[in-house]
Amino acid sequence: MAGITWGGRVCFSTRTSLTWLPETAARPAREDVLTTQDVHSGGQGEALGHVFETKTYDDPVVLDPAIRTRWAFLETSSAAAVLRSVCPAEWADITHVLQTFSLDPKHWLKKGGNRGDVAKLIDGMFGERGWREIRVDLATQGVMLSKDGTEVERLPEVYQEGYLVDNFKGRVALDVEWNAKDGNLDRDLSAYRAWHEAGVISAAVLITQDRVALKQLAERVWAEHQVTLPKDKRNAKLPIDLGTSTTTNLEKAALRVRRGVMGTCPLLVVAATQATWNGEPYSAN
Repeated sequence: MAGITWGGRVCFSTRTSLTWLPETAARPAREDVLTTQDVHSGGQGEALGHVFETKTYDDPVVLDPAIRTRWAFLETSSAAAVLRSVCPAEWADITHVLQTFSLDPKHWLKKGGNRGDVAKLIDGMFGERGWREIRVDLATQGVMLSKDGTEVERLPEVYQEGYLVDNFKGRVALDVEWNAKDGNLDRDLSAYRAWHEAGVISAAVLITQDRVALKQLAERVWAEHQVTLPKDKRNAKLPIDLGTSTTTNLEKAALRVRRGVMGTCPLLVVAATQATWNGEPYSAN
């Protein structure tokens, strides 16, 4: 905003509203809007476009190596270390879920979109630990003060309605994006940026999947299942569409990270891989 002619200064105060909505409330429509070649471990960090990628999750003090080997990670602004240091209770919840959750083919290879069984199971695990689905709204008001601190004018409040974040606790926002339209990632990361700049959150976490790796695993698990069926019952086609590249996944998240969509907000992206699989065969029951 331009300076005030009387030599005053402009101060902006931001009020944040956290709205808890019942689980039965309608979820707002999510807008439709890499390969993972640059998402790997090793080194202290590397440039992703104009964003610097950090890898504090490779530090065994920050993250248990047993968890590290089961998931793929991507982070900015030392997100894992920030979460461990600034939000230890929430970090304990996150690592507990990552340690105990396993990808079961009977849930994973089942139709259901973003709110399918996998997302519901992960959300449920966080819900059991006190995380809640909430909407974060921001209200910003400009207050003009003279040089001596006297209030000169108070501008009308600007209210910005937010959206439902899957899981929120303390100062951490966490979304589970599983087979949703990849445009959701733009919305998620932009929201994290706004909330972080407003001081609402210290970091954000996004749980998704490594599409390429899981597609290969799904094809193998499904083929092994078909062999157990009578020939007239066999169907080579996967029950879910893992061929499309327009759904939320690690490589799509990496593209947004390279563009800096989340700004300076520490962001940890966690993706299920073949190592997240529980090793069980597919079962329709």
